[in-house]
Amino acid sequence: MTVAAALSVRTLAGGGFAKYAGDALYTVLVHALLVFLAPRVRPLLAAGGALVFSCAVEFAQLSDVPARLSARSGAARLVLGSTFNAPDLLWYAVGAGAGWWVHRWAGRRRPPRAVQPFARDLSSDS
Repeated sequence: MTVAAALSVRTLAGGGFAKYAGDALYTVLVHALLVFLAPRVRPLLAAGGALVFSCAVEFAQLSDVPARLSARSGAARLVLGSTFNAPDLLWYAVGAGAGWWVHRWAGRRRPPRAVQPFARDLSSDS
């Protein structure tokens, strides 16, 4: 859903809105991947991890690492970007907040664990 949202924003909107919405959705995607890899991760930890990862990628753009990786693989440029842009950090935080909120909301919507009404109480058997 996150990728579809990002592609829709790119198609329907343009300019700064599309760029910064893409930054926020990048962090939401990282959050979703963390939840996929560790389903029991708490919302705040997943959001924090997504934010740290996104910011680390942004700060890496101050070095020549993304450029060297992009020379080897064009896909690396899509994932790592190419130039540092400080406002991106704010939008990563917005994305982390959105990911946290959805994760927390989804956690509250889970049905309770099934109760076994006919389970025997083994403590009374002697």
